[in-house]
Amino acid sequence: MSDKIVKSEEEWRAELTPEQYYVTREHGTERAFTGALDKHYEDGTYACVCCGEPLFSSDTKFDSGSGWPSFYAPMDGGVVGETEDNSFFMRRTEVHCNRCDAHLGHVFPDGPAPTGLRYCINSASLAFEGD
Repeated sequence: MSDKIVKSEEEWRAELTPEQYYVTREHGTERAFTGALDKHYEDGTYACVCCGEPLFSSDTKFDSGSGWPSFYAPMDGGVVGETEDNSFFMRRTEVHCNRCDAHLGHVFPDGPAPTGLRYCINSASLAFEGD
């Protein structure tokens, strides 16, 4: 992981679209089946839209049918962190970029082998970089 990035809310607002800001800085969620990367299956890397940190490889992407891009594992190196999320009367595990603390989505224990995990990630929090 690269050096930690800390910016003011004003700086983030100036750099991100309103939807990107809502999802990544205000812990929002895009509507299911509306994100540009849900049905995207080109070879490459999915990076944090806020700081460019590589987070997920296309090798771990799968169609979960959930309406959000889904991966069974993040890239190595501790790039994705986890936090308990008890909002909306649910107990979930939020995932965020460890470099800039951008909210990415949630991880669930119902994914495919080899991890059994489903990282359910908002398209608005990702930037795709093709191979």
